[in-house]
Formats: sequence, C-alpha cells, structure tokens
Amino acid sequence: MEKFSNSIERGYVLSAQCPSREILQHLTNRWGVLVMIVLMKGTKRFSEIRREIDGVSERMLTQTLQQLEQDGMLNRKSYNTVPPHVEYSLTDYGKEAGSRLANLVDWLEENLNGILKSQKK
Repeated sequence: MEKFSNSIERGYVLSAQCPSREILQHLTNRWGVLVMIVLMKGTKRFSEIRREIDGVSERMLTQTLQQLEQDGMLNRKSYNTVPPHVEYSLTDYGKEAGSRLANLVDWLEENLNGILKSQKK
C-alpha cells in the first residue's frame, strides 16, 4: 500500500488526506448517484432533474449540482433570458463516472428481490 502524497498521479481513497474521498462522497451519496443517472439521459434543466428524482428538495438538488460541478462531473450552462434558463450536462469525467454508477444501479435493481429476501433472514 502506498501513502497519499502531494504530487498526485493517482488517488488513494483509503488515505485520510486524499481528495478523492470528498469526490467519492459527492458521487455516491443518495442525491449524487440519482443526479448522475438522470443526466446520463442527456442535458436537463433544474426543474426536469427535480421532477425525475422523487423526493429531492430544491436545496439538496442545488447543493448536489454545485458539488458535482465543482468536481468536474457536470457542466452548468446559463442563458441570459427572463426567466433564467440553466441547463446541466455531464462532462467527459461525468459520463464515465455515470456509466459506472449506472452499472451499479442496474445490478441493484436486477437483484433487489434477492437482496430484500436476504435482509429478512
């Protein structure tokens, strides 16, 4: 095992000092995963994302979008119109991460019945 160093060639998520931990947390929290899954379908406006993700508050969605934008996972494009028009889309990093998250979500949905049965044991 190598320790995390200041010259980053590759992250080491098990190190407390590695910035990959914060990015991983943003991607894998409940809302981060769901935003990434929605944006895998293409460019969306805030209201479209909110409608697709049942149960997310405006505040949490705003915070999640800001974090993912700061992490380089999505682009935010603002149009100078009244009312304001803002669109979100995945960057190349976001598309790759989204694809990997989609595989996990697909696996979970396919195995949900068995997992729920295991929980009851």
